[in-house]
Amino acid sequence: MFLGSSCIYPKLAPQPLKEEYLLSGYLEHTNQPYAVAKIAGIELCDSYRAQYGWNFISAMPTNLYGPNDNYDLEKSHVLPAMLRKFITAKRNNLPEVELWGTGSPRREFLHVDDLATACLHLMEHYSEKGLVNIGTGEDVMIKELAELIQGIVGYTGSIRWNTDKPDGTPRKLMDVSKINSFGWKAEISLKSGVSSVYDSIKTIFI
Repeated sequence: MFLGSSCIYPKLAPQPLKEEYLLSGYLEHTNQPYAVAKIAGIELCDSYRAQYGWNFISAMPTNLYGPNDNYDLEKSHVLPAMLRKFITAKRNNLPEVELWGTGSPRREFLHVDDLATACLHLMEHYSEKGLVNIGTGEDVMIKELAELIQGIVGYTGSIRWNTDKPDGTPRKLMDVSKINSFGWKAEISLKSGVSSVYDSIKTIFI
């Protein structure tokens, strides 16, 4: 199994993102090198399948979160970065938390435990060329995610959106009808997943 990313899809592709939208438009320029590498991996798997008959499959997960995530504020993704910021602000009684952009883009988040079950399920029940999306089929505004995390952490200060920072792709929602048709569906809700992650890391950051 080759794992890719939802960033393989064009920046302005129709939503939700269907597998057939691959290479139908321009990529988001800020992650284009990463996306091109993942697209090359899909093509490589298909070439091995066609030339040698090997059972190589390609799966594209949406944004992931869960245990052992990267919480470096310079390099982490949006959800773990928010968790760390709110935990630190609460512990230090800071009056506000600064977050990037406008909060208006929409993103989909999948717990890594759901990803693990999806990968096992696909390796047991799926064998096709091309790719298959892995996701929840539901998304939230970044602003809604921030408010969810703020509530879970119990931070009572304010949120300040730094609109000088970029928003990125307006929306990235996976169409998961293909993987659902093979008998798999995500089970961990965003609220319960974030709550479990918070419980495991809340004593780490200062």
